[in-house]
Amino acid sequence: MLVYEYLPNRSLDFFIFGDLKASNVLLDAAMNPKISDFGLAKLFGEDQTEGNTYRVVGTYGYMSPEYAMEGLYSTKSDTFSFGVLSLEIMSGKRSNQCHQKSPSISLIAHVSALFQVWELWKEGRALDIVDSSTMGGLDSGDEVMMRCIQIGLLCVQESLDDRPTMSNVIFMLENATTLPSPKKPAFILQGKYYDMDTITTGSSTTPSTNHVTLSTLIAR
Repeated sequence: MLVYEYLPNRSLDFFIFGDLKASNVLLDAAMNPKISDFGLAKLFGEDQTEGNTYRVVGTYGYMSPEYAMEGLYSTKSDTFSFGVLSLEIMSGKRSNQCHQKSPSISLIAHVSALFQVWELWKEGRALDIVDSSTMGGLDSGDEVMMRCIQIGLLCVQESLDDRPTMSNVIFMLENATTLPSPKKPAFILQGKYYDMDTITTGSSTTPSTNHVTLSTLIAR
């Protein structure tokens, strides 16, 4: 599984990547993951943990809700993106890839893989989302996958205060400590925010619309 790449001298504490997604993670000759494309990265002062912007840029599916809706970015924004990326790896599905509604997930519009993971987690069937090719030859594959899914869901919790720091994420990945139960994640699709509690079978709740201008970057 991809482990977050720290910058030298603990500088990650004051550095925000801003657009962490699958296409920005490259592999070197030894198949080690390296984060690339620092076009949206921001450097913080030692006493700074968050900031604001009126121009929100990034990629749908990877932006944290507070950044996408309010222009608020922090180190927890990268935590959210890492959680999405982790769940993508385990499920083999893109977070911003649309899916037709199924019997277990009812939404008039299409829903994302993140919503699927959350619904299956609540039903105790989180392993159903796992891509069999990611299991490898692990004897304790189910246990490892469940732990990784839980950590991924902790990273994408709706409130940034509930999300762990990346140093805590690394600790949880490397140690068999007891994990807290994740709270509901945020679900944002095409500039609209959906409350997970209102997306239920037969629900006709109209989602709130993002009033922040979003710019999607397209590679040249």
